[in-house]
Amino acid sequence: MDGRGRWMDNVFIERLWPSLKYECVYLHAFETGSEMRAGLTQWIGYYNAGRPHSALAGQTPDEAYRADAMTRLAA
Repeated sequence: MDGRGRWMDNVFIERLWPSLKYECVYLHAFETGSEMRAGLTQWIGYYNAGRPHSALAGQTPDEAYRADAMTRLAA
């Protein structure tokens, strides 16, 4: 990354990290690194496929991405 035009990357990260910390990390007492990896993997799957986002009009990221991809293919 060259540092220019990367504000969109920061927007995603600034929205993701607070959710990740408060909805996953702070609620579970992970004992080992492998437990944490499994927990984070599960939560990120939920974040992308099961959790509706207000910024996406109540859609999950997977739904919004598929709809956008289908629109591009139809054009």
